[in-house]
Amino acid sequence: MHDHRVLKENLDGLRAQLGARGADVPWEDLRKLIQERRSLTTQVEDLRHQLKKGSEEVGRLKRDKQPTEAATAQMKALGDRIRDVEESLRVIEERVTDLALRIPNVPHESVPVGKDPSENREIRRWGSATKFPFAPQPHWDVGEALGILDFERAAKIAGARFAVLTGLGARLERALINYMLDLHTTRHGYREVVPPFLVNRAAMTGTGQLPKFEEDLFRIPDHDLFLIPTAEVPLTNLHREEILTEETLPLRYSAYTPCFRREAGSYGKDTRGLIRLHQFNKVELVALTRPEESYGELERLTAAAEAVLQGLGLPYRVVTLCTGDMGFSAAKTYDLEVWLPSQGGYREISSCGNFEAFQARRANIRYRRQGGKNSKTDFVHTLNGSGLAVGRTLVAILENFQQADGSVLIPEALRPYMGGVDRIRKA
Repeated sequence: MHDHRVLKENLDGLRAQLGARGADVPWEDLRKLIQERRSLTTQVEDLRHQLKKGSEEVGRLKRDKQPTEAATAQMKALGDRIRDVEESLRVIEERVTDLALRIPNVPHESVPVGKDPSENREIRRWGSATKFPFAPQPHWDVGEALGILDFERAAKIAGARFAVLTGLGARLERALINYMLDLHTTRHGYREVVPPFLVNRAAMTGTGQLPKFEEDLFRIPDHDLFLIPTAEVPLTNLHREEILTEETLPLRYSAYTPCFRREAGSYGKDTRGLIRLHQFNKVELVALTRPEESYGELERLTAAAEAVLQGLGLPYRVVTLCTGDMGFSAAKTYDLEVWLPSQGGYREISSCGNFEAFQARRANIRYRRQGGKNSKTDFVHTLNGSGLAVGRTLVAILENFQQADGSVLIPEALRPYMGGVDRIRKA
């Protein structure tokens, strides 16, 4: 969310900064509402001034033993008028806030300008694309042939875009979760959290999913609760409406959670396999920092996510997303894209973003600079990233470590979590 002073004083400047990124913002409607709010605020102030003067006049009349009926009637009419204008102002304020919550974050100056993923900028690569002496199979064929993936029974239970993992497939998923959590908590300095998987409307608004993206969320209407689309939501909101002390920053959290997404805008995309499901597992990384440290923290967080891929021996690349491909709340985002042999290309497995003060302003997460209770407070900067998307990591393992006989090698880093199993073979 943007500072209301910016909306009042520099709306055109904000619009210019966002460019095409703000194309769907109803700027002129917002401008008119801001003008109406200013006019109504002035009216309320004038009417309150009149009411104060009138009250003083009624007091004078009473002291002078003069009739007060007419003056009292005027005060009552003024009071009624003030309530009417205040109600109109309340409605306008709600509409301004709703529109303001739909304005995306301003990209950092280092973000490349572009309209779609083709204009993202590659930063670096790690590892070489896996080569095979045979035609590599897509992960769904590999998994189904090994008897560890079952999409047909998942559809019977829940419908399309769900999967069932069984046997060593289920164990591999669990191994990945434990490996990632252990890596981030013991080597990268993140504190493990087990958060709620259901959150309220305020939490979703704080991180930017609401109000704009409600159609992408699974909601429980009777309680107005939402299934989380990512652990970013509960982890960031741990400190909603709090003032932190400067010496506690940075705060770094990691959590494994299932994630739930309707994928409302993805019909026809990745309809087979594990790439785009309504329910999937993820290990998330979240950090809250001082503003001047947030871009250094972004590099640190991204390196932590990369360490998972390196530890597993999976080739990947890092790209900076352009303005047209970046998420609503982000000021800058790196995507990690893992090599998938069956597609002959790289696919996103992690997004690591700096949101600057955008989420903190929405969630009112501040910190007080050193110097005591009377020192200045400021908004923290928030960051998050997938460390990693577990299902997509499993996809990458099935595809990159498949063998000519149909088996799949287990990366060495995971074997202790697999009870020493080094290969998945057909049962």
